[in-house]
Amino acid sequence: MNKKQPVNLRSFKAKARHRKTGMRRFLSKLDRENPRGLDKKIAVLEKEVWEEIDCLTCANCCKTMTPTFNNKDLKRIAGHFNMTIPEFKKKWLKQERGGERDWINKWTPCQFLDIQTNMCSIYSIRPDDCAGFPHLSKKFKDFEHIHKQNVELCPATYRLVEKMMANGVQG
Repeated sequence: MNKKQPVNLRSFKAKARHRKTGMRRFLSKLDRENPRGLDKKIAVLEKEVWEEIDCLTCANCCKTMTPTFNNKDLKRIAGHFNMTIPEFKKKWLKQERGGERDWINKWTPCQFLDIQTNMCSIYSIRPDDCAGFPHLSKKFKDFEHIHKQNVELCPATYRLVEKMMANGVQG
């Protein structure tokens, strides 16, 4: 039986705004305490999350965020469009200010998102950052700071943290 429900972005954004501070505190506490077996517990809960969340009814990540494009992404995607990497960068990307000066989209929503269907037009060759998003199955300690941001942007991340809190995942 399919339990996936369409994501109501308006409702999600309201809930996330209301609960983000508590969720971020919870994630910080987990990061500090680093409880034993945390990644295994998260893996079990993540499976439940993906049975509930249908990304194609949301695509908020593609509408509001931009991935970083690594060198492999640039080569692969530019090649797909029969462009040189400099041509691809000039047409669609800009360099991030400060920090590592990553290559990111010039605008949101992403130029490769079909707004009508919430589908990616380059899904099979999408950037590695997109393919890994929302990074739930990665080692928690390495992505805790990302999850703190994503509780407000991604219903799957929000739902995972909600489940972690409800299931007593703690140190």
